Amino acid sequence: MSELLHPNAPHDLPSFITAPGDTDVLMVVVGVILLGTVLAVGNIYLRLHTLPERMAHRSQKLQFEIVAVLGLLALFTHMHVFWVAGLLLAMIDLPDFSTPLRSIAGSVAAIAGVQPGAEAPRPPHDIATAVAPGLAKPDLAKPDLAKASDKKEPGEDDAGASGLPGHA
Repeated sequence: MSELLHPNAPHDLPSFITAPGDTDVLMVVVGVILLGTVLAVGNIYLRLHTLPERMAHRSQKLQFEIVAVLGLLALFTHMHVFWVAGLLLAMIDLPDFSTPLRSIAGSVAAIAGVQPGAEAPRPPHDIATAVAPGLAKPDLAKPDLAKASDKKEPGEDDAGASGLPGHA
């Protein structure tokens, strides 16, 4: 290498200076370290950014979705208030309102005699108007008063609309 050097150049060159046409090993090593550092810092940033979502993942679905939307807003708008709001919402355990309401609805359906998940019966006026083609429609203008004025015998069961005896 000393034959290629200019006579006025120093002959004791550092090892990181390469000859023309050779691979610059120092630049390749620094490039790999730089790429690894950028990926590691990006990974740490994204894990920190998704911290509220990971915290809310164990909670209710609605709370998790709200925290996720706040996280996306913070990511795309660069407004940190959304991230802080998502973090605070993820830390709070919201009370479960849906389970007691479902229980109440199931109890009311059981009292009414409706099977859970079954379609509710249609009112009589809908059934009367949904007549098959070609059949005469019933006359709804004149109610049958003979059935309404029937008297009960003293020993008959007098269950009312609720289905419970003694309740009219």
